[in-house]
Amino acid sequence: MDRRKFIGATAGAVGGIMLESGRALAQANQKPNIVIIMADDLGYGDLSSYGSEAVRTPNLDRLATEGVKLTEFFASAPVCSPSRAGLLTGRYPVRTGTTQVYFPSRNPLTPAIHSVVRLGPGMNPREITMAQALKPAGYATCCIGKWHLGDMKRYRPNHRGFDHYLGLLYSNDMTPLPLYRNDEIIEKSPVDQNFLTRKYTKEAVEWIGENHDQPFLLYFPHTFPHQPLHASPEFRGRSDAGLYGDCVEEVDWSVGEVLKALDRYGIADNTLVFFTSDNGPWYQGSPGGYRGRKGETFDGGMKVPGIARFPGVIPAGSTSDEMSMNFDLFATALTLAGAPLPDDRPIDGRDIMPMLAGGPSPHEALYYYKGRKLQSMRMGKFKYRRRTVGYTTAYAPLPQGPMLFNLEDDPGESYNVMDKFPDVAKKMEAMMRDWEATMAKGVPRR
Repeated sequence: MDRRKFIGATAGAVGGIMLESGRALAQANQKPNIVIIMADDLGYGDLSSYGSEAVRTPNLDRLATEGVKLTEFFASAPVCSPSRAGLLTGRYPVRTGTTQVYFPSRNPLTPAIHSVVRLGPGMNPREITMAQALKPAGYATCCIGKWHLGDMKRYRPNHRGFDHYLGLLYSNDMTPLPLYRNDEIIEKSPVDQNFLTRKYTKEAVEWIGENHDQPFLLYFPHTFPHQPLHASPEFRGRSDAGLYGDCVEEVDWSVGEVLKALDRYGIADNTLVFFTSDNGPWYQGSPGGYRGRKGETFDGGMKVPGIARFPGVIPAGSTSDEMSMNFDLFATALTLAGAPLPDDRPIDGRDIMPMLAGGPSPHEALYYYKGRKLQSMRMGKFKYRRRTVGYTTAYAPLPQGPMLFNLEDDPGESYNVMDKFPDVAKKMEAMMRDWEATMAKGVPRR
């Protein structure tokens, strides 16, 4: 038996054990809690567990020590709103119609901006969010932090399956910027951002305390380290990475407070905790040596930290080099909860719990979009990139590529090896064309 078949067989056994465990939990009315914490614009190399020597993240390091660290985990888009749509719906963002960043509805320029990029006022109401799918399974649901999927009432968290919400409805560089609790403004614009992380954390910990005796979903998308950067006085100046590092260290502190709350209420062993980022770093932050940054489909813009802990299910201190994407969290959460996947639409994400427990990736390939355009794809050790407009100043108007990268030898996507592997490039381009033909039938029309 070769290595992949062996791993697959092992994963199948693990999956069977987990399924039986899930049934036992359901019978005992102890469905697992799900906590998803997401930083904003955090780079792959910004955590000490991922190699940073300038930023100290002891709580996230602890999470990795007690769970699994993913080295090939990707956002479903290289910018905020589409990535969040992918995570919450389990679908490539192009299917949802959320392909660009939303702007505040009260900004007079927003209608013109949305018209140019063919974007509606918020994520299509026909989309089913993770929260909406989990509520019929008996889950309490909470969103704390940055929403960024529409700020008009019908698009807000409380109208997309979340029982409780506290946070900003869009990025912290947009105006006006009020702080909402549910549908009410509790702090007028401009919000004092120095204390945002602390306010979020206090609310999250209190909500866990109020709901610890029932299964719950806590979706906690932080505002930082998106620019402009802010940190509380307790953290300002503490890191060796400037204000950016201070923000990250305060997010790490927040993760620690959530973990303490799970311990305090005796529910840590029955909770999946997953930490990630919505995309790669922007003007500051480290992509971990990978090419590109936020807004690009090179790995620096798409590859993000992924840390998961579920005691007794995920082996402690493990590492997975198998590829997965943030939209996999949708199917993973629903499967854990015993909730059915929607059967009236394509769901691109897969249950990665067997992978987190040591098995192989459920994906043959992953596709990378920038806006509505499919730019590249990943299959095994290869990444293929179509001919696209360059991003450097001198050659900005000129298309470059196509390019094929052997990530096993060249993780920095520096060397085009199409001449060495022409059949691989031809196959991947054909797969992309086939994928687009299939995808076109599933993209909703407004």
